[in-house]
Amino acid sequence: MSSAALARTSHPPSSVDFDALKARQQATWASGDFAVVGTTLQIVGESLAEAADVRAGEKVLDVAAGNGNATLAAARRFARVTSTDYVPALLDKGAARAQAEGLDVRFEVADAEALPYADAGFDVVLSTFGAMFAPDHARVARELLRVTRAGGRIGLANWTPQGFIGELFQVIGRQLPPPAGVASPALWGTEAHITRLFGGHAREIRCTRRVFNFRYASIAHFMHVFRTYYGPTHQAFEALDKDGRQVLDAAMTELLKRWNIGGHRSLVVPSEYLEIVIARA
Repeated sequence: MSSAALARTSHPPSSVDFDALKARQQATWASGDFAVVGTTLQIVGESLAEAADVRAGEKVLDVAAGNGNATLAAARRFARVTSTDYVPALLDKGAARAQAEGLDVRFEVADAEALPYADAGFDVVLSTFGAMFAPDHARVARELLRVTRAGGRIGLANWTPQGFIGELFQVIGRQLPPPAGVASPALWGTEAHITRLFGGHAREIRCTRRVFNFRYASIAHFMHVFRTYYGPTHQAFEALDKDGRQVLDAAMTELLKRWNIGGHRSLVVPSEYLEIVIARA
């Protein structure tokens, strides 16, 4: 389907200044060092590549790739991969990983809401915990659909609202409310929202609930990593005053205690996500 046809499925214009919001989000993800957390999520990229049936020789685009989990998974299956993100430093981390494994991958700075690629240019488009954070959901969905060929596949891994990460964002939101009028990224972890965004252009949508286990030495270890390296929590603590930081620290600690299934000697926190494979009409 052409760009013009997809544009007709867009939602009415919003009063939200998406460009300003996106600039702030970009600064958030560039803060800290997401790669420290991102590398622990590699198994999700491997699972998604299998679910999307990535095959040798196929052209694959990884959108909002971070430091390249889905990128590496597709390249290991001998696909021709283009890895994109709007944070250049994260692409550099992905490129270093690919070089270490001898994988041939193209890395390019690109915005998930305005992908610089031709219509129907890819067999498979992937995103693990990436595209879901772009502020304009409808625009991102249109772009993912536009660059995927007819009969191709779109594979997504998105945190669910009721899972651990969904609750973590609620905890942060109580201290730093999100901008008014902006849809929650956790909606991407619901089948209903995925159907609204993609259903009109899909032959089939398969949604599978999966669990990723965050594994750390202790609650203190998790808190150090996420306060130091994970953009959203790093920026939240930076934005709050001393009292606010104490409240957020206590709330996150209580959340971790409630979700931990690892006992007293380690931290194991199961976090639900939705694995989605969309067969393009």
